[in-house]
Amino acid sequence: MSLQQDIIAKLGVKPHIDVDAEIRKRVDFLKEYVNKAGVDGLLIAISGGLDSAVVAGLCKRATDELTEEKGREFKTVGVFQPYGQQSDIADSYAVAEAFDLKYRVETNIEEAVNEIALEAEYGLKSIGVHKHLSRGGKGNVKARTRMVVQYALAFELNLLVVGTDHSSESLTGFYTKYGDGAVDLTPLSTLNKRQVGQLAERLGVPKSVIDKVPTAGLWEGQTDEQELGVSYGDNNDYLEGKTISDEAREKLEKQYLKTEHKRASIPGI
Repeated sequence: MSLQQDIIAKLGVKPHIDVDAEIRKRVDFLKEYVNKAGVDGLLIAISGGLDSAVVAGLCKRATDELTEEKGREFKTVGVFQPYGQQSDIADSYAVAEAFDLKYRVETNIEEAVNEIALEAEYGLKSIGVHKHLSRGGKGNVKARTRMVVQYALAFELNLLVVGTDHSSESLTGFYTKYGDGAVDLTPLSTLNKRQVGQLAERLGVPKSVIDKVPTAGLWEGQTDEQELGVSYGDNNDYLEGKTISDEAREKLEKQYLKTEHKRASIPGI
């Protein structure tokens, strides 16, 4: 078995999907976990990007169906988490409108992130390291701070926190472990980015969101493809078992091997 075949098998990606069947399967998955956990619904942070928009749509379908079936309200809570001013926050709210989300919370993380960064810099200074947090380091603080706030809200509202991880991110390890990778369940995990887009169109995600350049929003002007040096087209093709250029394949496989620790659970002995 080639490394490509091994990766595809581990991540569970299909070369082709039945969009309606995938939506149904994932809505049922969410409903099952809500029932098992005995909670009152789901919480999703809506960034304004494609992945969180699709998850919001799946969550809303799941909680609407549970409300009808159980005869009591189950919530989908959409959380918006800008760092200061977010230039595309209108897209986050457009997603909430598209799915008629009744419950919406905006929590600005800027002050909390800056305080954490300052405390970390004081800690570094105490051991003789005089520096500000790096751009990537502060980006990780943003990701983890967002999760702290999400779990604070979810605890008080008796909700599960839903993540947006999918196979194209898992392939490259393009997430912060126990930052944006710390959630209760991930309904997109066996889909690649192209397939997430197919679900988006069927669910009715706003076109402005579907057409956006993918970004994690960790710093101004950051884009996924620029950061990784590989296009999502090559990423998707690789996960669907297609042949891509040697250069792109080598980059993806090197990134996969380098980030194996991110996909692993906490090791013990």
